[in-house]
Amino acid sequence: MNKPLDILQHYWGYTKFRPLQEEIIQHVLDKKDTVALLPTGGGKSVCFQIPALVEDGICIVVSPLIALMNDQVNALTRMGIKSMALTGSISLNDLDRLLDNCIYGNYKFLYLSPERLQQELVQYRIEKMQVNLIAIDEAHCISQWGNDFRPAYKNISLLKSIKPDVPFIALTATATPEVLTDTINELELNNPGVFQKSFFRENLSYQVWKEQDKFYRLKDLLKENEPAIIYTRNRKSTEEISKHLNLKGIQSTFFHGGISADDKKTKLQNWLNETTPVMVATSAFGMGIDKPNVRSVIHIDLPESLESYFQEAGRAGRDSAYSKTILLYNEADEAQVKRQFISTLPTTEFLKHIYKRLCNHFYIAYGEGEFTTHSFNFEKFCLQYELHTMKTYNAIQTLDRLSIIKLSFEFGRKTEVQFLIPSKQVIAYLDSNLKNAIIGKTILRIYTGIFEKLTAIDLELIASKSGQSTKELIDTLKQFEKDKVISLQLATTDTSLTFIEPREDDRTINRIAKTVERLNSNKKKQVNAVMAYIENNTVCKSIQLLHYFGDYSDTPCGICSVCANQQSLPSKKELTLISREILVLLEVNTFTSREICERLTFAEAKVIFVLQQLLDANKIKLNLNNKYNLI
Repeated sequence: MNKPLDILQHYWGYTKFRPLQEEIIQHVLDKKDTVALLPTGGGKSVCFQIPALVEDGICIVVSPLIALMNDQVNALTRMGIKSMALTGSISLNDLDRLLDNCIYGNYKFLYLSPERLQQELVQYRIEKMQVNLIAIDEAHCISQWGNDFRPAYKNISLLKSIKPDVPFIALTATATPEVLTDTINELELNNPGVFQKSFFRENLSYQVWKEQDKFYRLKDLLKENEPAIIYTRNRKSTEEISKHLNLKGIQSTFFHGGISADDKKTKLQNWLNETTPVMVATSAFGMGIDKPNVRSVIHIDLPESLESYFQEAGRAGRDSAYSKTILLYNEADEAQVKRQFISTLPTTEFLKHIYKRLCNHFYIAYGEGEFTTHSFNFEKFCLQYELHTMKTYNAIQTLDRLSIIKLSFEFGRKTEVQFLIPSKQVIAYLDSNLKNAIIGKTILRIYTGIFEKLTAIDLELIASKSGQSTKELIDTLKQFEKDKVISLQLATTDTSLTFIEPREDDRTINRIAKTVERLNSNKKKQVNAVMAYIENNTVCKSIQLLHYFGDYSDTPCGICSVCANQQSLPSKKELTLISREILVLLEVNTFTSREICERLTFAEAKVIFVLQQLLDANKIKLNLNNKYNLI
């Protein structure tokens, strides 16, 4: 197959492209640099995957999101398309082998992080590959004015010198005009075609409500048990809100980075098939997930930026049916967001302090530590050095964002053990100490093949079976390792930290000092933009968001919270939406006007007005029980 539409139908099952997709794909196939600025759910991945499948060779995809890389690789693999992602801590030998597979193994997609491009081996092997396209996902990350600036993205332009004849496609869902211009310049795109779909969503009602009792409001908003996402800022809140909703009869589940992969899979599936139609989640949920009939996206906490809010809100109503995105806030939230994102911004001096503490914590010597990975317990780290938790968290996030370190969150990371000496010698060694014997023989009973290869072990299970504490178990394993009885890879937390460059203390942070100042200034602007958005109750909410992203339409949407308050009667558009909702409702059953008003989210006066219009048009009628039904 060499026709884009044939490939779309064969692999994705669609018979036509979404708006702008076909034009973008053709521009790429014409070997021209391309920028695709499409809103969330606009089908960006197809824009580089299809031209890559048309042409011979491999497509290199640069992405900052490990979870999204894995999701796309898994999806492509299920379709029979050979793909791989270079994620996590890979040994030099494994990296060498994987890159060889990309050269000789008929792979179509290689996903990697921008940090990987810093490795000379990766650059050298890319030079040997037959590359047909270079795709940069979340391209706004290259801009210092963007929401997610990552200095490592500046390495991407070196691919222009390695593969000068290969076209680039830069993809993003959120970019202001300033960020878009900066992105094109930083990527050194050659006279690119810019394909930008309007951010306007005619079916999406942006609503902002000041609420003292958010839980009561949630129950009112979710009474129909329709598919919904509730975004909150922390893991604990996801569980508390979900529990509250379930007690109120609203079927919900929660999702965050601290649950196991199996739990994530089960929870996601139950939400997709609407066994539990309401998902309470932290902000990462939703990337790469396409559920078209989400009727509501509710933010119960203020977002840190309009970029993140717009992306999350855009997950509602992808099927073009009327949907709501609702932001609930009160005075306490305004103070909290300023305290969390403004007052705790890390200064250069504080970053130096934290960086030195991290190096000392992991015994990194001066001039060493590059690409070493360590298990990281954040709470223990803060306690050990008596650090302010929120300020330290923001500092570590900044070091991660600026590629001084790399954080990886992997729930369920396992400690791995391999016995290095023959079994008879192991038994003799264990019998020399009672505690050694209890722990060692427990491990041997549970795990087979532990002499042949590194084997993942469950510390809690072994501690329970042997009657020892987890601390005693870990200390004993470390002694086994010291005595060269075992090879040990100890992982006691769900977070790992990798140092990207050698330790140089103040010099390391001085190199990023000006960038830190710009990031802090940009963060203040973003938080102020959120404050302005929630407080402006005179301009259509859709217009406010469109202007922020450089789309200067001045036509009110007619269905946001501002427009609804300004109109005593429904607009023409709202009339159509309410009529459709009423007719769909009456296909199922008959209802009184009060029951209809309770089931719809529009103002009661508007619903009553539309009911009268439908009566006059002979589309509905009243029966003897004073209930409406279809004619």
